[in-house]
Amino acid sequence: MLLNDAWAEFFLEHHFLVGISIDGPRELHDAYRVHKGGQPTFVRVMRGVEILQRQKVDFNTLTTVHRANAASPLEVYRFLRDNGSGYMQFIPIVERIAHQVTEEGLRLISPDFAGPAKVAPWSVEPRQFGRFLCTIFDEWVRRDVGRAFVQLFDVSLESWMGMEASLCIFRKQCGAALAIEHSGDLYSCDHFVYPENRLGNIMESALAALAGSEQQQRFGEAKESTLPRYCRECDVRFACNGECPKHRFLTTPDGEPGLNYLCAGYKMFFHHVDPCMRFMAAELAAQRAPANVMRWVAEEDARGWQGKIGRVKIGRNGPCLCGSGRKFKQCCGAWGAS
Repeated sequence: MLLNDAWAEFFLEHHFLVGISIDGPRELHDAYRVHKGGQPTFVRVMRGVEILQRQKVDFNTLTTVHRANAASPLEVYRFLRDNGSGYMQFIPIVERIAHQVTEEGLRLISPDFAGPAKVAPWSVEPRQFGRFLCTIFDEWVRRDVGRAFVQLFDVSLESWMGMEASLCIFRKQCGAALAIEHSGDLYSCDHFVYPENRLGNIMESALAALAGSEQQQRFGEAKESTLPRYCRECDVRFACNGECPKHRFLTTPDGEPGLNYLCAGYKMFFHHVDPCMRFMAAELAAQRAPANVMRWVAEEDARGWQGKIGRVKIGRNGPCLCGSGRKFKQCCGAWGAS
């Protein structure tokens, strides 16, 4: 909101990439994006975007997905795309509120909080988040592949290619995305800025020593070691790995703790995009452009699969959908199996 031409010139000179927090059109953005006095911020944010565009400064957009905008996925996506965002991040908002203030004076509490708490009313619902992602993917895969880049789609493709996810929430272990406060206090993660996650202060200890501390190593390893059996046996674990520990406060159907609140939404999304991800992974493996998926989807739509591409059932012994002439299990079916 404080961007001006002088800042933009500085960013351009030093090759900064600027992240703009914006949650969609005015009424969706202003639902929660208000300043300290409670007034809406949309107009000021868009003024900053216009300055960056005029000065040709690179920027991407960070959009939180919450109860107010989750029901309008295409409105949000098209607004961002049509207003110059070529790189988009969609970040689910999931917060819990303790029934009583904790000893540290907190109401928004950490995932391992054992007392009574409820999911905050502004949080996105699991299946709502899944539908949000699926709807945007269906638009993107038909017209915007190679032109607009959605972080979650890019990271998913990494997983379907058998690569380790570049985004920490989908890695087997985490702990490399620390957070530092203005006071110099260092915390395990920007999702875990709680007293128990304080590693120390860089004015008192070396940053490298704190980042490599035993406490931080345990924090990163716990993501994998505490994954419940329900998740370890899941068919989309290779893409999800339990997602962010911040959201793992539910119990599994068999009563084991540690299930991700957004599990149902992610399962919906990963199953929905599977055929297209397999096709794009095969194209990359053959040194062809993944944007070819738009042609393939158009052909499948013409055959009457409009809107159903993510639910196509593929037999392992049937011909691969990429058109290679080989059996599916010997072609694209090999991707993501690990």
